[in-house]
Amino acid sequence: MSHHDVDAEKEMNRLLAAGGTPPVQTDPFTIGDVRLSPERIVGLLRPHMRERRLDRIQTVVANRTRSVVPVVEGLVNTGNVSAVMRSAEALGHQDMHVVSGEHDRYKHSQRTAQGAQHWLDVWHWDAPTACATHLQDAGYRVVAMHLHADTVPIRDLDFTQPTALVFGNEDAGVTDTMLEASDAACEVPLPGFTESFNVSVAAAVALYHAQQDRLDRQGHHADLSDEARARLEARFCLRSVNNAEQIIERKLGDEGRS
Repeated sequence: MSHHDVDAEKEMNRLLAAGGTPPVQTDPFTIGDVRLSPERIVGLLRPHMRERRLDRIQTVVANRTRSVVPVVEGLVNTGNVSAVMRSAEALGHQDMHVVSGEHDRYKHSQRTAQGAQHWLDVWHWDAPTACATHLQDAGYRVVAMHLHADTVPIRDLDFTQPTALVFGNEDAGVTDTMLEASDAACEVPLPGFTESFNVSVAAAVALYHAQQDRLDRQGHHADLSDEARARLEARFCLRSVNNAEQIIERKLGDEGRS
């Protein structure tokens, strides 16, 4: 394996590891050996954040959804994975699923996720069927972005239904295995001579369309419950403050001695 291959593999692993661990929604926050509510976490960390930072976190959380989920399958270019992460995070999507391909090596790119990976919950799968089954069991319709006889224009989909959009490998597209596991396939109609987008562009266009479709049909894109928003706000505060857990432990210790 060449030096560039090693760098590319490290970069892909870094992207996947940087995302938040997909949470069990009912798990309490535990700092040290103390269980804390989301509101308590935010209260303890508030003095260590500028007010505009906390306002920004609250605004971002208020615009989050888990109802439309991007899935990338078998991407080899780290820049493309980064670009999809940036689009997903910027458009208010909280979850992203990454399915490993059968390729031997990744391709390094200078494009970065600009930190978007730190604000996403990234699920990593070794097999497409496992990913699709998990999503379907959770109530999602799995839709592959792919051209074949049964493909429908993306405008025909109702994105108020929980939907996972699958984007395939840069050259080969979505695998046959993922297609067989999917519930439907769609495309972004292109009236020009160019027959396809780069995968990162396709993802940005599709995710933006999904956002607008949800706004048109129901008047809002975001749909997290009050409890889910509180938990996400606390998690974002923990990520925003350096040494957040140590600060909380120190404050709890001070309270115990007072």
